Amino acid sequence: MIRIVIAEDQRMLLGALGSLLDLEEGMEVVGQASNGEEACNLVKTLQPDICIMDIEMPVKSGLDAAEELKDESCKIIILTTFARAGYFERAQKAGVSGYLLKDSPSEELATSIRKIMDGQRIFAPELVDLAFGNENPLTEREKQVIQLMADGKNTKDISSELYITPGTVRNYISVILDKLEVTNRIEAISRFKEKGWNK
Repeated sequence: MIRIVIAEDQRMLLGALGSLLDLEEGMEVVGQASNGEEACNLVKTLQPDICIMDIEMPVKSGLDAAEELKDESCKIIILTTFARAGYFERAQKAGVSGYLLKDSPSEELATSIRKIMDGQRIFAPELVDLAFGNENPLTEREKQVIQLMADGKNTKDISSELYITPGTVRNYISVILDKLEVTNRIEAISRFKEKGWNK
């Protein structure tokens, strides 16, 4: 019997997924969570074979939870609406066994679960295309700067938070605009978020 935990913050979808998978032969949904923190607790307590997880959930995102559960024996499948290169890149680094999109047919999910239990890794084809040539071009320091910009911090705030001069912050910002091929901070933040690099 394949024992499954599902984490999804939309209750209707959580219930529907649970019912669908319970109908599958050889599968049993042993736990349901509405955020990433609950999912981590359930996985550690129930020791399921598979945890199916949405990304954008309250308290702790699916990607944060996947990173926390990296050393557990449970295999993680990300099931999301977001085909974003940044999310996919981070999910791969967290060692997830599958990354599927919610608009896939439901029977595809059950098939993927069985393949993953057999040791395969399953990624939605759209993501594989996206991932190539879509690496985040920013360095760790540039990511810190744009993340602080996205949090509404100005040059002065960023300089005191990162212990660098305002002039250095301005240099970083001009490099970021250049790398992201945008003309101002607002466009840079929106491009950064759109690519899923801020998660």
